[in-house]
Parts: sequence; structure tokens; C-alpha cells
Amino acid sequence: MGELYVVATPIGNLSDISQRALDVLRSVDIVAAEDTRRTLGLLSHFGISVTVISNYKHNEQMRARQLVERIITENISVAVVSDAGTPCISDPGSLLVRLARENDIKVSVVPGASAVTAALSVSGFNFVRFAFWGFIPRTNKEKDVYFSSIKNSDCDTFVLFESPNRIAASLKDLAKNLPGCELMVINDITKFHEKTYWGDVTRVISAVEAFSNSNLGEYTIVVHMKQANERENEAGSASANVSVEALLVDEIVKHNFSMKDAAAALVSRGVASRNDAYKAMLNLKVHFSHIE
Repeated sequence: MGELYVVATPIGNLSDISQRALDVLRSVDIVAAEDTRRTLGLLSHFGISVTVISNYKHNEQMRARQLVERIITENISVAVVSDAGTPCISDPGSLLVRLARENDIKVSVVPGASAVTAALSVSGFNFVRFAFWGFIPRTNKEKDVYFSSIKNSDCDTFVLFESPNRIAASLKDLAKNLPGCELMVINDITKFHEKTYWGDVTRVISAVEAFSNSNLGEYTIVVHMKQANERENEAGSASANVSVEALLVDEIVKHNFSMKDAAAALVSRGVASRNDAYKAMLNLKVHFSHIE
């Protein structure tokens, strides 16, 4: 019976490909690619001629069945690759791997570049565990669930991906939902124009917005919450003798929040109950009618 290879490809710099990956790509009968054009360009660069077929989100289930059947009946070998990095991590491939394993087909990994571990390694954050959360959802309802899950997790460090056209809005979502967090943001990782932003979330937002080409290239974001959590705990203990109204004003001034967002931040951190936050909002509106 044939074999399935999960092959990592460069995430930007083509020199990062391994010799073993090149050997496998030359030896297999078929390469199943997320984007055939991207993969054909990679193969052409290294002088590799092999059959390339598509394996992307909308045809993955059908393609998995077809490829597994061919591996079994024709005794062929297949390599699955994504646009860049390691397949099956926020990219197609997992359905094919699962079906291959269910049919006792040998699955071998050819490790290599990964934006997740690459970004973590240069973040400078001290952590033992991390969580990968993929892309921030688009709808407000999905975002609420997403950030609530992050807040309730027991990890201090997590990684997510973002597209260039959404990076500014997503960083502001992070500031709103995880105030005080530290970030390490990499744009075009390993490429010639790689750009890194590091520091607290408000500083990173300012730096990204000031960069004229911020709407180009993919982003990998490492978020570190430990110091933010420590600051929140300190604030929580200190807030025992501080009015909720004062805490609301502090949130509005520090993070440029609306009153509603400031109240939500206090409630999410357990600094104030929902009822107390609502009463404080009403009190502030009586005395400061210009506050939204």
C-alpha cells in the first residue's frame, strides 16, 4: 500500500525548506495542494516536476475519499501541503489524514516551518504552555464567545493569525477584551520585509496604524496575559475602597473606551457586578451628560 506524507513548506523564505521535504516532493506520485498555483511556483523554483491537484476547504472531503482510494488501489504515494507552513493547522489536510489512518494507510510527517512556533520563539514571553486560537471571528456574537473562552482558559500565552485588511480592527478588539495584554506581532514572517511590533497592546496598535504598508502581508500575533492578569488582580484588591464610578472613569481614560465598553471590561474581570456597573453608568450620565 502507498503512503501519505504531511509536508511542511516555507512560510516565506524559500531557503527554509528542508532537504527531506524536497526529496519527498520529488518522490511522490501526487501533491495535494491548498493552492495549486502557489505550490507549482514552489516546485518550479526547486526544479520538481510532479502531478499537483487541489485540496482546499471546499473540496477537501471529496478529495480525501478520492486520494485514499487511489493510495489503496494504485499503491501510490501522496504529499499534502498547504500554502505555507505545516498543513492541518488552520489549513486543509486533517480530513485526508484522518481518513488515511482509518484505512490503515501509513502517514508520515515531514516537519518544517510553522508560523506558530516561529513567532513564539522570538516573542520574549516566558511561558510553559500556550494555546492556538486561529483567526479572530468576524461576527460580534462569535467574537463574544471567542474572547470569553480565552478569558476563561488557564493559559497565559496564546497565538492567533490575522489577515492584513483586518489587523487594525482585530488589535482594537484585543485591547477592548483583554486590556493590558502584551503583544508580539509579526508581519510577513521570514520574508525580506518582515516587520515586528512588541509591547503593550495600545503601543502596538499605534505602531501598526502608523505603518503605511500595514494592509499587506499576513500577521501572526502572540498575546501574553500574565502581567495583565497580575495588574488586574492588584487593581481588583485596590478597588475594594474605590467607587465603581471612579473605576469606570479610569477605564474610559486609560483605554479610550465608551462607557458601555468600560463597564463590560469591569464586569469581565470581576471588578464589579453587572448590576453595580449599570448603576454606576446611570450615576455618571447624570453628572456628565457628554459621556457616551
